[in-house]
Amino acid sequence: METIFNYESASIALKKLSEKGYTIDYNIHFDYLLDEADGYIIDYLYRYEGATDPGDESTVYGIRNMQTGAKGVFVAGDLGLIEGKKRDIIVNLEMRSRNL
Repeated sequence: METIFNYESASIALKKLSEKGYTIDYNIHFDYLLDEADGYIIDYLYRYEGATDPGDESTVYGIRNMQTGAKGVFVAGDLGLIEGKKRDIIVNLEMRSRNL
C-alpha cells in the first residue's frame, strides 16, 4: 500500500485515482466490500489532516479486488465517526494492506 500525503485536496486524489482506473464509488457500492471484504486490498491511501480543525480530516482509499481486478475509491472523514461493519472493514483492510 502506498500512503500519500502530498495532494492539495481529496478531489485531486480522486481525479488521480480515476485516471489509474479506480472508478467504482465504494461509498455508494459498499455492499461489494461487505460481501467479499477478504478479497480486497488498499493500493493507495491519501490522508488529509485538518491543520486547525480535526473535523477537516479525511482519507481517500484506492481499493482493488484481488480476484477480478475491479478498482474503486472510498472516502472517509474521521474513521472514529463511522460506525459498525463499515468501520471494521476499512480498518481491517488498512491493517491487512500494511502487512503486505
